[in-house]
This record gives sequence, structure tokens and C-alpha cells, in this order.
Amino acid sequence: MNRRRFLGLLALAGASLGGCRFYPAEGMSNPCLAQGLPPQLRDHELLRECWEGIDARQFWDCHVHLAGTGDSDSGIWVNPDMRSPWHPIQYTQFRYYLDAACVDGNDLDSLGGVDAAYVERLRHLHRDFPPEARFMLLAFDYYHDGEGRKDARMSAFHVPNSYTQRVAAAYPGFEWIASIHPYREDSVEALAWCARHGARAVKWLPGAMGIDPASPRCDRFYEALVRHDIPLLSHAGKEYAINVEGGQALNNPLRLRRPLEHGVRVIIAHCASLGEYADIDRGEDGPQVDSLSLFHRLAAERRYEGLLYGDLSAVTLVNRERSILERLWGRSEFHGRMINGSDYPLPGIMPLISTRGFVRWGFLAREEAGVLMEVRRYNPLLYDFMLKRRLSIGGVRLPSAVFHSRRIFQHA
Repeated sequence: MNRRRFLGLLALAGASLGGCRFYPAEGMSNPCLAQGLPPQLRDHELLRECWEGIDARQFWDCHVHLAGTGDSDSGIWVNPDMRSPWHPIQYTQFRYYLDAACVDGNDLDSLGGVDAAYVERLRHLHRDFPPEARFMLLAFDYYHDGEGRKDARMSAFHVPNSYTQRVAAAYPGFEWIASIHPYREDSVEALAWCARHGARAVKWLPGAMGIDPASPRCDRFYEALVRHDIPLLSHAGKEYAINVEGGQALNNPLRLRRPLEHGVRVIIAHCASLGEYADIDRGEDGPQVDSLSLFHRLAAERRYEGLLYGDLSAVTLVNRERSILERLWGRSEFHGRMINGSDYPLPGIMPLISTRGFVRWGFLAREEAGVLMEVRRYNPLLYDFMLKRRLSIGGVRLPSAVFHSRRIFQHA
């Protein structure tokens, strides 16, 4: 596929991928500079300032997607629609993810070593971090129907627990997070295997996986999570990155009350910062309330102290309005509930973040923006960390504790 056609498809997929306009000022495609940070960036004062007050041993990025095409023995599966130009939205989304992860080629069907290249790129990016820092790699289970049967047609992709565990065990710098559909007949047994093999959490995307977190069908799985002292990292809020086939209602953050009531530690991805949902605390037909307010409602309840957290993955994408960041940074009483996550490879999708936009809003100094944009050309993961460290919103910067995520994933 030639570059002009590829970029045209990228523009076509924009609304679906991000639910927003694109900002191409920083490029449409990841430049994938591969030699690591050059000395002028590696030794830059701004980078040193970003790490001040951070204990690198506690720095665990809790939201790093593992992906590929299944061209190895990984067991990764990708829905054929995502690999077919006849389905241009899904196809272009997948191309974007590979571009962001610096996996390239003229024809997806003829690519060699995509699985290995994806992992090698992550290892390369980690070299610009302190060696004690960790990236938490995410598995991803299939969609299952109400009877607990796998339905590949409804699934966007599948990344097996066994492969994710194997990658994390093979390379320093990685931890791993399992993904298990709770309706599966073997879900409790699968969780026990994952716990024995070092899984730090379980990841759900309810709308895309066909999970209702408020269903009694999940109760035995919640009991097993508590028994193994393993937290649940669950998406909440509107989902745009993959097709959810009408399941957006399952992403209502209030549906996560049920695991909280069972005593499960719950990390709500993205702090549920997109969309509106029915206020089901007032009944299934309750009024529509913005999702971030529902997250803040849960976080304000004292009975959930030590149980409820929100990760900051994707909150700096251009589909977050200025007011979202002002509310996240401005509600300092909830900073202790927030932990860092990147949602990699999304920070590598160049037009999904507008660094200059933060300057226009007064959240970032112009000279800092220039350094950050240059860092991003080499290492989008490091850029994501530095951006969140330097954003000053209403005179407030996030405390160092937000970046000490390891505490949430260690056994009590």
C-alpha cells in the first residue's frame, strides 16, 4: 500500500479511532527513530526534573497493550475484518496500531516477525527508562456470550494469557496482567493458573468482551479475585479504539459497584473520562450523567477507600475536552486514587495528541512542549510520562505518588 493511500485511510478512521478530530501538526505517522534518546535529550534538565521525587522501583505503567498478528507461536488472533481493506475503519485502526508500535510493511499478510517486532520495540523503549521501572503487559480475552461461549466473530482480537506471561517472564522490565472472561466455565481455574504464574491483575473491556460487571454471574469470579488478592483493571466510559458492537452501556462505571462490594480492588481505566451514562443508582432508567462525575461519585465513598482507583491512560488524547483535565488535576482529594498508565501504543499515534494544544490552554510552557515533542519522536512512552509530570493545570501538578503504581498490584 502506498503512503498516500495509507494516510487517506488513517484520516477515514479518525472519528472511529479517537472519537475526535485529528491534529496532524506533529505528524500523521510515527517516525520510529530507533537509536534511543540522543545525548541532548537523554541528559536534558527537563527529563531529570521529571524523575525527581519518583522512585523508579515503584513506577509500573499499568496499561501497556501487547499485540501482534499471530505470526509466531504466540496464539494471538486478530479479527479478519481488521486485516481487510474491505472493512476500512477496522483495517485502518489496526494499521494505526502497528504504525504506532513501529511495525511496518506493504502487505499485512506478508509481514514477517510482527509479534517479535512488537515486543522488541517495547524492549527498546524501556531502555530509556530507569531499569527498575516496569511496563505491565495486557492480555485480552475473547468476547463470550451470555452462556459463556467464545464468539470470535464478536471479538476484535485475542492475546492469550500464556503468551503474555511468557513475554513478561523472558525480559526484565515487564510485568503482566491477565484477561479472563468471568462467564467462562473455567474462569476460576484460569485465574488460579494466572495467579500461580505471576499475573498482577485481570483486565476487562466490558463492552467489547460482552461482560456485565453488575451481573451475579460474575460473583464467583469476584470471590476468586479476592481470594487470590488480585485487582481488576476494567475499562469504563465510552470506547472508541475498538468496535464494541452496541455494548457501550456495559462500560457504565456504576456497574463496577458489584466487584467493589465483594471487596475487589478495582482500577477504572481512563478514570471513566468519556461519555455519559444512565445514573443507575437511581434506577436503570436514571438520568444521563457524565461518566467522570460517576467515577468521582464512587471515589468519594469512604467504604471504597483502599479498593477503588482510576488510571490516567489516554486522558491526554485530543478526545478529552479541556474541562476533563481540569477536573482530573483540580480534584486533589482524588489524587491518591489515581495511578499512571499509558494505553500504549496510543501515545505513538501522532495525531491523537496535540502538545501545542496544552500550550494554548496554558497547561504547558512553550519551551517544555518543544522538548516533549522531540522526545515523542524517539519514545512515545517516555513522552506520555513526561507530559503528565509537566502539565500544570490551575497551578496544580500531579503528585509523585500517582506514578508509584506498584503499590496497587502488590499483595496486601
